[in-house]
Amino acid sequence: MNIRERLKTGQAKTNEALELFDSLEPVDVDFMIGTWKGEGFHTNHPMDGLLETYHWYGKQFESLEDVHPLIFSTLRGGFARVNPGLLGPALTVPMPRSAMVGRLFQTLLPCLATSRSSARLRMTTYRGLSSATMIYDQLPIHDVFRQINQDAVLGVMDRKGMNLPFFFVLRRETESKNV
Repeated sequence: MNIRERLKTGQAKTNEALELFDSLEPVDVDFMIGTWKGEGFHTNHPMDGLLETYHWYGKQFESLEDVHPLIFSTLRGGFARVNPGLLGPALTVPMPRSAMVGRLFQTLLPCLATSRSSARLRMTTYRGLSSATMIYDQLPIHDVFRQINQDAVLGVMDRKGMNLPFFFVLRRETESKNV
């Protein structure tokens, strides 16, 4: 299966996803500025499908210093920026995946929402290439991006203590959304 076919299916084995990631061009930090809608890229990772269950919308890069890494859809059709520091423990233990738990999470979003940024953008070297990287303020997590095309990137979450990388795709929002 070629690169484009793997991207269309949204899934691969971890070694295939790493091969795909390595084949893509790096991006500069300025390329990432804007709002991006997220979607899973499944590799049989324990986190596959988790963000979607909890109604993850995507990420917003306002500037190099002001990044909102976790934006979720609210029950009323709006958006809430969440401080990942509040979810830190949830990223290290198995979380339930059901529509009911996802809706319950949405009811808690007002308690987790923040207007403050909780990450920043820098260039880092990962797997031999320097590319735009989102660095979380409160967690040992780096999300590294490689370019699929002008409006899409493949991201890999590199978290200290995590055995396998977690993959996702971000697609640039062309319409202005109030997130």
